[in-house]
Amino acid sequence: MRVLFLFDRVVLGMALLRFLSSSIEFSAAMLMLYFNRVETAFKINSLLALVGPTVLLTTTSLGLVGLAQKVSPSSMAIILLGVILIFIGISRL
Repeated sequence: MRVLFLFDRVVLGMALLRFLSSSIEFSAAMLMLYFNRVETAFKINSLLALVGPTVLLTTTSLGLVGLAQKVSPSSMAIILLGVILIFIGISRL
């Protein structure tokens, strides 16, 4: 018996990006353990600082594209304002 799951393309894209991100994070953790040196672990961790924001921006963008067809323009403006405020808050840490 075959079961066919149909996913929204935007949701599938967002989930696949998160799977990719988690695979990168897991691989980095394994490399840290493999090299077993603080200096190397620090370098690997620094490289991960690029992955997180990139995935966040990409998945957020995909989500906004998916919502654009279903949400009124005023609601979309409020959502965009919220995203902007998140990034302003993060940049001031």
